[in-house]
Amino acid sequence: MNPVPSQVDASALLDPAAFQAAVMERCEPVVVRGAARHWPIVSCGDVGSAAEQLLAFDAGKDADLFVGKAEIKGSYGHADAELRRFNFDHQTLPFRDALRRILETADTPGHDTLYMGSLTSETYLPGVECLTPLPFIPPPVRPRFWIGHVSSIPCHYDTMDNVACVVAGKRRFTLFPPGAISDLYVGPIDHTMAGQPISLAAASSARDERYPRFEQARYRALVAELEPGDAIYIPKLWWHQVDAAGSVNMLVNFWWDGFAAGPDQPYTTMLLAMIAIAERPAAERAAWSAWFDHYVFRPKGHPLAFLDANQHGVLGPLREGNYGRIRAMVMRLLRGG
Repeated sequence: MNPVPSQVDASALLDPAAFQAAVMERCEPVVVRGAARHWPIVSCGDVGSAAEQLLAFDAGKDADLFVGKAEIKGSYGHADAELRRFNFDHQTLPFRDALRRILETADTPGHDTLYMGSLTSETYLPGVECLTPLPFIPPPVRPRFWIGHVSSIPCHYDTMDNVACVVAGKRRFTLFPPGAISDLYVGPIDHTMAGQPISLAAASSARDERYPRFEQARYRALVAELEPGDAIYIPKLWWHQVDAAGSVNMLVNFWWDGFAAGPDQPYTTMLLAMIAIAERPAAERAAWSAWFDHYVFRPKGHPLAFLDANQHGVLGPLREGNYGRIRAMVMRLLRGG
């Protein structure tokens, strides 16, 4: 049996600062039971009623609908070993029509499986945030909606912190830490199902000869079972497979970077490092690794800890203007200055 994430009482999470201190700084998944139980779209206890509440905010925009044949049983992913095709099609139709189609075809034998994901409230349902209040989510962060039949979304990661709340149906989250990346057999980063690369091994059967290293990770995964009203916090870069078990499932999530010092993202830095470092000789890569450890990851503390703080220059706190100074240095170097 797999271990489960830790849990925290929603009543202790009174504001974003409390959530950051009690939950986010640990950088581990945490389940918050009943966090969204008070939402009208949850407390109504009926997915049809929840859908009608959403439609009151419908902006009339077209949505992207995943359509899979009945035989895939909602398990969306690659259709061939060469990773050239996916096992579902896309259809574009008004959000209202797509939602009605999902509801009307649920539990229909032999029918296609349908799924809509990452529907931003500001585009599709402006104002709907009045139905999804959480005191520990920063006020500027808006909800996204995920609605569909039975589904299994392949194991992937996000580059933002994530709070996901079950509205209808049941969700199982299978989570692997960032350090498991080399055991997950991650597919291409530029040909993906929905933006992020996926683990090719996470859904494999035990002792699959194609993925021998995955056996080291399989039974270390954390598994969380969520009911309507429950929430889970997933830190950025934690891998997660999401299985929805109800005939119609609805989930709301919130994405934001809880520790950003500015607009530049770590993933962008990694991509730049790939073209600047990844194909250099192994000995030189090791040298740059030592530099990254010293200046960026800092396992032995601040690189100038032996000097007075007023001598740290641009290595002083980012909030004291050094973010802009370093960024200006980077932009000048990228321009060849």
